[in-house]
Amino acid sequence: MKPAPITDFLSKEELAALMQPSDLRGWWTVAANWVIIAAAFALAIAWPNPLTIVLAVLLLAGRQLGLGIIVHDCAHHALFASRTLNERVGQWLAGHPMNNSLAAYRSYHLKHHRYAGTPQDPDIGFVHAYPVTRTSLRRKFVRDLTGRTGTRDLLRELRQFRLARQWPWLAFHAGLLAILSLAGGWWAYGLWWVAQLFVYPAIVRLRQIGEHGVAEERGDLDPRRNTSTTVARWWEKLFVAPNDVHYHLEHHLAAGVPPYRLGSMHRLLVQRGYYDGYSCISRGYADVIRRAVKPLPA
Repeated sequence: MKPAPITDFLSKEELAALMQPSDLRGWWTVAANWVIIAAAFALAIAWPNPLTIVLAVLLLAGRQLGLGIIVHDCAHHALFASRTLNERVGQWLAGHPMNNSLAAYRSYHLKHHRYAGTPQDPDIGFVHAYPVTRTSLRRKFVRDLTGRTGTRDLLRELRQFRLARQWPWLAFHAGLLAILSLAGGWWAYGLWWVAQLFVYPAIVRLRQIGEHGVAEERGDLDPRRNTSTTVARWWEKLFVAPNDVHYHLEHHLAAGVPPYRLGSMHRLLVQRGYYDGYSCISRGYADVIRRAVKPLPA
């Protein structure tokens, strides 16, 4: 059965308002991510102890994902009203620090939107096996948190490294090390890599599971069946769901809606019964993990 169009639940005027980007809010999103990154380093340098080090690493990993989400939003030309800002800010202030090409990501990611949940979906390999056994899920997160996933991904990036194309990534790391050294905490530079190798992969996996791994029927054309949204708590937004990335179903309904308007879109659709009868909303990431595990046989 053909899914109900979103215009059955939102007027054209409401959709137009939701899809209106704001340069001011776009800059606020970018600034907030970098302020948290700076605060994480400052916390560790000013009060170095095991608690602040762990907190800094967790904050950094969450914002590394945050930079990736900025690349994602700019690839859709949804963060800023200006196309030029989307391209330049997305690449230079988010893409290069994470060694991502915005143009290459856009080409890849638009295929995901076009073929979501089907065999042609380039992301299907990340989620096709869910739900999995509790043992399998634990094994996946152990690989992430022990650095095996992050090291594998870094080695792959290094094998594909080309100085002419990726020198800004090196420049970012040289600049970061210089700034931290001037701040009296050169050693804190290592926290970036601890976050990226040991925590970031687990956060990315959790996000992928929450978006499509717990969907009712990934091959269905209805987004309410092939995609999920997670209602995140404030601390989940800080550590694992930056920049409103948890409103993934709403993003698939209208990819041009800026991330900072997805929450409003979600609330309107809740009020109008769009999600009624569908198991497409997770209540926090503990619920995501619960739904990602196969039930034990009776």
